[in-house]
Amino acid sequence: MQATVLSISKQAGIMGREAAEVRGQLDDANKALARQSQTVLALAEQVRNITAAQQGIRGTSDNSLHAVARAREAVEGVSTEVSGIVSTLRHVADAASEITQIALQTRLVAFNASVEAKRAGEAGRGFGVVADGVKDLASKVESSSKAIMSTVGELDKRIEALSRELQSRSDQPAQGSVHLALAEVERGVSSITAAADESRGICDGLNGQMHAMEAEMSQSSRVLDSAMVRSESFLKVSEHLFELVAECGLETEDSPFIRAVTEAAAEISHLLGDALENKLITAADLFDEDYRPIPNTNPAQFTTRFVGLADKLFPAVQERVLGLSKKAVFCIAVDRNGYVATHNRVYCNPQRGDLAWDTANSRYRRIFNDRTGLASARNQRPFLLQTYRRDMGGGKFVLLKEAAAPITVNGKHWGGLRLAFNF
Repeated sequence: MQATVLSISKQAGIMGREAAEVRGQLDDANKALARQSQTVLALAEQVRNITAAQQGIRGTSDNSLHAVARAREAVEGVSTEVSGIVSTLRHVADAASEITQIALQTRLVAFNASVEAKRAGEAGRGFGVVADGVKDLASKVESSSKAIMSTVGELDKRIEALSRELQSRSDQPAQGSVHLALAEVERGVSSITAAADESRGICDGLNGQMHAMEAEMSQSSRVLDSAMVRSESFLKVSEHLFELVAECGLETEDSPFIRAVTEAAAEISHLLGDALENKLITAADLFDEDYRPIPNTNPAQFTTRFVGLADKLFPAVQERVLGLSKKAVFCIAVDRNGYVATHNRVYCNPQRGDLAWDTANSRYRRIFNDRTGLASARNQRPFLLQTYRRDMGGGKFVLLKEAAAPITVNGKHWGGLRLAFNF
């Protein structure tokens, strides 16, 4: 019977170790999948933002094309007005030409009058003065008219050139520079619109793929959750077998650790009770759950009103139990929420700012509320035996067994003593 029980204990240990390893790997896969899901969700959101931006580009491009069309219409209107100005200037030129002819004729008449006045002698002198004045005035009018004709001719050439630049007719193979520029703008805007449409099509395809990936990841997450539940069942079965074997009263490889942790838990319970009786601490402070963060710590560390007492009372017991066997990894007292006020000395190192090192070597003043940590902290049976993977930081894990026993103070559950050891 003893051999059978010991064989069961050994097989339970193997199953527990494998179950803990599988559960840990499933937990890692689940966390990695959760991170990937977050990445995919963020990427999908970015794709949706890009699609919205492309839609905005399309709308802006359409507005630009409408604006170019309106500009073209405005240019056509200006072209019509310019053509009217050209026509008006030509009328002015014609009028100036007529004035020049009249001035020329007036000069001839004035010249003839001046000749006749000289023939008349003294009697025609006054008339000659008037004739000379008229002749000079006619000369000035002729000069002014010719200047007007010259200026109007120059303006006519320039405005006619401007009119040609502004005009756009289907029967003209060569368009004006303004319309060529507008056509270039239209082609550029059309290219932008086409590129945005093509990019939006690609993003729509990506969006569909993202939705498919999200669905697949959700399915994978559900499968992993189911596998986690099943692995949890295997782990509980192995742990239940541990306890059944231990309760048989037969000596197994776990028995020394179970005795050590139950005796040490009773000793710490007694020490805390004495501290209350001697008024070294109040009950409110001893059961303080106001975990105050310690600034600039990662992993996060906290302080409570009972850390001073814990630093004073716990190390002697914890270090003594840790030294019972080379297989022992740590021995710590935790409150019912998994808070470790003081750890074993080897793990009570100040943080350096190196996350991996700090995770492994600065484990005091921290809350370990994982499955194993909370189960040990809140267990109120005589003892609890578990298997789990201990996170040492930097992606490193160690497979351990853990025996835990409750710590009670004057009949009130305070927490538990955790003793972890290698298989």
